[in-house]
Amino acid sequence: MFALAIILSSGTCSCGDLGERSLSTSTPAEQMNGPNNPVVAGGKHRFSVDAAPGAEFEAAAGAAHTEGKMKTLKDLRWKPKWTSLLGCIKGCLDYLNIDVSDAWLFGATGHALVINIHEVVCPSGPTAWNQQQIYILGKNIGYIAESVFAHKSQSSFAETQKLAWEKVKQAIDAGQPCFGWELEIPESYVIYGYDDKGYYFSGPQCDSGKGPKPWRELGDTGIGVVSVSVVRRGKAADDRTTVKEALQFALEHSRSPEKLIFPKYKAGLGGYDLWIKALETEKADGSGMAYNAAVWNECRQYAVQFLKEAKKRLGDESLNPLFDEAIGHYEVVARNLNKVADTFPFHGISPEHIKDESRRRTAIEALTAARNAEEAGLKALDKIANSLQ
Repeated sequence: MFALAIILSSGTCSCGDLGERSLSTSTPAEQMNGPNNPVVAGGKHRFSVDAAPGAEFEAAAGAAHTEGKMKTLKDLRWKPKWTSLLGCIKGCLDYLNIDVSDAWLFGATGHALVINIHEVVCPSGPTAWNQQQIYILGKNIGYIAESVFAHKSQSSFAETQKLAWEKVKQAIDAGQPCFGWELEIPESYVIYGYDDKGYYFSGPQCDSGKGPKPWRELGDTGIGVVSVSVVRRGKAADDRTTVKEALQFALEHSRSPEKLIFPKYKAGLGGYDLWIKALETEKADGSGMAYNAAVWNECRQYAVQFLKEAKKRLGDESLNPLFDEAIGHYEVVARNLNKVADTFPFHGISPEHIKDESRRRTAIEALTAARNAEEAGLKALDKIANSLQ
């Protein structure tokens, strides 16, 4: 739940590719948090703006609370997670009284079952990939995130800042929760209110709330992204479809397709291989070790819970042995990633940790065990997905 900066490709990060930013955290310009990720065409970055369609927002859990010129959704706050995007979405769902467990949110969007690692374990790994499908699969849970997105290199940037501001005000007035990118540090934040100056928000380093963030400053940073989303109720898919599509996405992601994974990163087993190799060759970034371990450990803990919940929800005796097999493998993965997170703790992080040969060896052994279990786990997920066709 800490800073993961998205920067332009003109820079270089502490890992040697992209440029040092914030907590040495960075991602390629192609990756923007939002459902309308820019695409790469002909070697050039092409950004797009997607305004939330229509002007209609259905009534939500409660109307905005007004104090003077400030309007807020009183009980809307993020739910602290290492994966700040899902922490914000969970806060919005709680506000809308959409009853979804943390595990179901992580699993149904596929996030619990993916991994993405840079060749030197850059801290950008958790966000430096095309996350569009996370938004698409969210519809299966029963919500829709309508977004406004642009980069400051676009001539329409100022116009989009104004559009984002108007959409958020309209949504808050109608009792609709929102979230956005980099209202404080480069992370996702719930937007719970506004006044005549700007946004009020909750997220990393300001759980209880903060503001106002002047609306004209949103996106006017080194990263240069304005991105806000309005969350509203949708029609949830049946559990069988939800599980099937989540597993299909996780399996596709694990194969590191170019449409999802950027150069110098790998997903799935290839991600583990990069992680292990970086430690063996002493090229692993210290802060990246701690951050990646925290995020992917969180994901695999939820993967186990999601598979257990899926087994219970589907209630299909013919599938139970397959779920039990997958759960067993991912319990091993989660246990070993937890060991890596304990070996390279984010809180209390020290530059000396990555220099410690015994810590690196412990992590290599745990990652090797996690990789082997994940390999078996992916095969089990494939069996379940095929059985749900």
